[in-house]
Amino acid sequence: MNRHPLRRAWASVKLWVPLGAWLTFVLAPYAWMFITSIKPPTELYTKTVRYWPSHPTFEGYRLLMETTPFLTYMRNSGIVAISTCIIALAVAMAAAYCFSRITFRGKGILLFGFLVTQLFPSVLLVLPLFLIMRSLGILNTPPALILAHSTFAVPFSTWMLTGFFNAIPRDLDEAATIDGCTRLQTFWYVLLPLSAPGVAAALTYIFIYSWNEFIYALTFTADLRARTLPVGLQTFMGEFIIRWDLLTAGGVITALPIVFFFMLVQRQLIAGLTAGAVKG
Repeated sequence: MNRHPLRRAWASVKLWVPLGAWLTFVLAPYAWMFITSIKPPTELYTKTVRYWPSHPTFEGYRLLMETTPFLTYMRNSGIVAISTCIIALAVAMAAAYCFSRITFRGKGILLFGFLVTQLFPSVLLVLPLFLIMRSLGILNTPPALILAHSTFAVPFSTWMLTGFFNAIPRDLDEAATIDGCTRLQTFWYVLLPLSAPGVAAALTYIFIYSWNEFIYALTFTADLRARTLPVGLQTFMGEFIIRWDLLTAGGVITALPIVFFFMLVQRQLIAGLTAGAVKG
């Protein structure tokens, strides 16, 4: 009896069954959120669970747009996330280049200090940052959140990009210098293109962190017009009632930019994560 087909079938079962179970566990909350968002109000508060609505409707999305400042929340989140990506990525790339290509005293200690900042929970810095933002007069404004998010995004991104820059041979820098390139030109025309996967990975991390951040957004934005999406969605959860239609519809829309952003950079991101996994 030929056992090779049985072995291949068993190998497929061992691979796809756990993978399917894991994907179901990960994607089920998103699917349930979308299903809930298209349920009519009469089916949201029933004793028996109805897994699929009898009359699907997008009324929740209409109410979300017309009766709440959701578009303001999304605009604020977009401004904060994009600005944080630009500032944090620029600072992280410059710092990573210095750590990777320039020798100076205390470099190891300083790089270790970048790592230490990631060991403390962000909630410990809420009060000090609040006092700083208040003294600068930028509370209830996007710059407060941009600075706060950049504070935590820069150290990790610097560590990530330093590893990618270290993997690029220095001979390429020397060749570019012989050809007449300055340090800035060497960085722009040599290091940056070769480290594109690492830059994409750092950019994805910064964007997702800033888009989903809640603690600082809640603390620094008491004004309704300055709130971002995570804080805005929290307002749909009242003391006595939860607006599941608005909450789930807002959750679906909030997840769309992240999915779209990931689709744009997925090749570079996967390549970056794979390259970072095999570095010594």
